[in-house]
Amino acid sequence: MKLHRATNGLFLENQGQWSRLSVDSIDAVFSATDLPALLARAERLSAPPFFTPLAPLGAQEVWAAGVTYFRSRNARIEESKQAGGGDFYQRVYEADRPELFFKATPQRTVGPRQQVRIRADAKWNVPEPELTLAVNRAGKIFGYTIGNDMSSRDIEAENPLYLPQAKVYQGCAAIGPSILLSDAPLPPETTIELKISRASAVAFTGETRIDQIKRSLPSLVEYLFRDQEFPHGCLLMTGTGIVPPDSFTLQPGDEISIRIAPIGELVTTVASLK
Repeated sequence: MKLHRATNGLFLENQGQWSRLSVDSIDAVFSATDLPALLARAERLSAPPFFTPLAPLGAQEVWAAGVTYFRSRNARIEESKQAGGGDFYQRVYEADRPELFFKATPQRTVGPRQQVRIRADAKWNVPEPELTLAVNRAGKIFGYTIGNDMSSRDIEAENPLYLPQAKVYQGCAAIGPSILLSDAPLPPETTIELKISRASAVAFTGETRIDQIKRSLPSLVEYLFRDQEFPHGCLLMTGTGIVPPDSFTLQPGDEISIRIAPIGELVTTVASLK
């Protein structure tokens, strides 16, 4: 079952059947103590609704985990060598405690068919396609969506302490197209696919599987919720295993497509520089 947030309400899609949720805000879903009961009150629709999709979040913060894939570890070590930070990424990859960082507020996050941004003061910008966890206020995973953790690799490479500037800015994250509602783990062979198109041609493609994530997903959530409160729940990106070559950087007008078959496809474009 998938949850869609739209300009005209919240909708459930289940094997071709559509329903409308009786609540107005997606925050009620993230905060529900009895989610099945809330979903059971949805009004069945006779036909698929027409709607403009929005990012499936309300008041939720977006957080992210780093260096959870071996491929990401290698890329971070290489890009930060000159700054003396290469060893940090090896150590965090092997440590019990994961790297967790604040990624975006709702107003910095875009949804399907909207525009992500690249920083005007960066020269090396990439998307980071990530399986993203929908977590309720009690710290329980209740669903899965797709995230794009936009990153300015040259800023982060200059000094690891510049991570917030490389990661957090207006239009720095995309979430969508829906939330796959399930408290069961996704199959380990679940694939994340990335395609970047430029001027109607494919500029880059890549894929990975979620069984390449080094850490268990519940353990990432457990660390995030230590000494933290999320009254409206949160979204947690789980890291990227797809890294374009060092010669690649995003350009305004590029189309970014991220597909995780059970969830759907998140398509955004890169906005023009301001």
